[in-house]
Amino acid sequence: MIPMRDGVRLAAHIIRPEGPGRYPVLITRGPYGKDSYLDNPDHSIWFFPKHGYVVVSQDCRARFESEGDYYDPLFQEVNDGYDTVEWAARQPWSNGRVGTTGQSYLGATQYTLATSNPLPPHLQVMAPFSASADFHESWGYHTGGAMEWGWMVPYAIFKGRNTLERLGREDLLAQMDEYVLPTDNFAQPLKDEWFSHLPLKDWVERLKEAAPYFGEYLENEGDGPYWRQINLLEHVENINLPMFHVSSWYDIFLEGALNAYQALRERGGSELARQNQKLLIGPWAHIRPYTAPTSGETGDIDFGPEAKIELHRYLLRWFNYWLKDIDTGIMDDPPVRLFVMGENKWRDEQEWPLARTHYTRYYIHSDGPANSRSGSGTLSTAPPGDEPADAYQYDPKNPVPTLGGNTLIIPQGVANQVSVEDREDVLVYSTELLTRDTEVTGPIMVHLFAASSAVDTDFTAKLVDVRPDGYAHNIQDGIIRARYRNSKSEPSLIAPGQVYEYVIDLWSTSHLFKVGHRIRLDISSSNFPRFDRNPNTGTPIGQDDRMEVANQSVHHREGFASYVVLPIIPR
Repeated sequence: MIPMRDGVRLAAHIIRPEGPGRYPVLITRGPYGKDSYLDNPDHSIWFFPKHGYVVVSQDCRARFESEGDYYDPLFQEVNDGYDTVEWAARQPWSNGRVGTTGQSYLGATQYTLATSNPLPPHLQVMAPFSASADFHESWGYHTGGAMEWGWMVPYAIFKGRNTLERLGREDLLAQMDEYVLPTDNFAQPLKDEWFSHLPLKDWVERLKEAAPYFGEYLENEGDGPYWRQINLLEHVENINLPMFHVSSWYDIFLEGALNAYQALRERGGSELARQNQKLLIGPWAHIRPYTAPTSGETGDIDFGPEAKIELHRYLLRWFNYWLKDIDTGIMDDPPVRLFVMGENKWRDEQEWPLARTHYTRYYIHSDGPANSRSGSGTLSTAPPGDEPADAYQYDPKNPVPTLGGNTLIIPQGVANQVSVEDREDVLVYSTELLTRDTEVTGPIMVHLFAASSAVDTDFTAKLVDVRPDGYAHNIQDGIIRARYRNSKSEPSLIAPGQVYEYVIDLWSTSHLFKVGHRIRLDISSSNFPRFDRNPNTGTPIGQDDRMEVANQSVHHREGFASYVVLPIIPR
């Protein structure tokens, strides 16, 4: 039981190497129960003690055997992480050199700890993977302002079960079962009726004991002080730590690794930080990358034998260098290692984004007054002339269903998009058949000139690889909420019928579009239940139980040329 500064004690397992002595310490802090890892012989809590490290595996505050109140997850991890590091450094089995490691929430506890100012004096190195760095951008909400609805309530229920068990609320546990599907997932998705339930604010009452923070998430729809206090990107000038950032192209928290790596390389608080960041991005969804990826783990696709790596081996070289002063050669390796999907090979790089990138505009076109069927629009590097706008209706009562992507709890990874592309409310723009391999590696941005009959609405974009057999393989997607088009923190409604420019961030990828394939861009206004539906009424999130139909128009003519910027890498 490790004491915190406020007297609360947090429970931890201490796993030590055989034999006496003082060792460097690796701390892993999570909310899922430290006992749940004990039966996995491949887990890091067993791997690293075999190689001369003490591992401290801790239950976060108010979780399982730890004391305290469960009100501010994420925010509580800053001070608790600090106190745990310093406690570990003082123990008789410790040599005073401390690092951190872990995936998902166990990575989030590291990125939040890094916002501490000052940092714990004995903390020397980190290795966060599959975690958010900006919790407004890829946790509660998503870049563009929509809520990450597909996982938000199911995850609150999943974690809330332990909270309710601690409170002895068997009645509420039974109620939670009524909301979710009976699946074998680590967390269960909501039943369709509960994903669709309005108003969203009803969940504040339903979850007030299981997840008391949920109301604050709804109240802080915009990116403001609430989220920024644990946003690593707001604190990089104070961070002087080497970090090994790991994520994957279909991870819901991909932004964390990419943005944290880039920010620390450019603005870290010391040369030690700026010169000693590592980045590894694989082809997986939100899974532990030291398990073998299969078709089930990345949706419909298996990225081949190279996709399977033993992350522990990378991390051992990393920690041996920084905590044991062993020249493992890891710092002689290029700082960036990426998996190029389509080619299905790893490649080392010197920076992110890649310096040799050709940022290329692919403009949307259509031959007629409307484009609402698969393949009816075109995508090319030629700017548009005098072309009529494309139009569709967005009805939030009948949203475009989520098919794979950077999701969590609902199905992840690669899925065939043909069924959604055939809807009347999805615009589809495709290139001609490619005559040469085209590599897209880096950040992807869509610039969309569009108008709506509503005072607020959403626009979505999806980059797709169309295979010769017609399979439409999703690469990346994004969304923009109209009222956040100019500012992430200061919403402003739109004038019905007026054309605005919307910038939709599709995050990043590394994918080879092969000869005979097509590059495709899908445009719509919903991706549900991954993102919450915009009711088109202009009210703040969670308030409305009514929905209005929006008439949307997408423009592609001189002065209003809509396009996607693809990061093309010369081959």
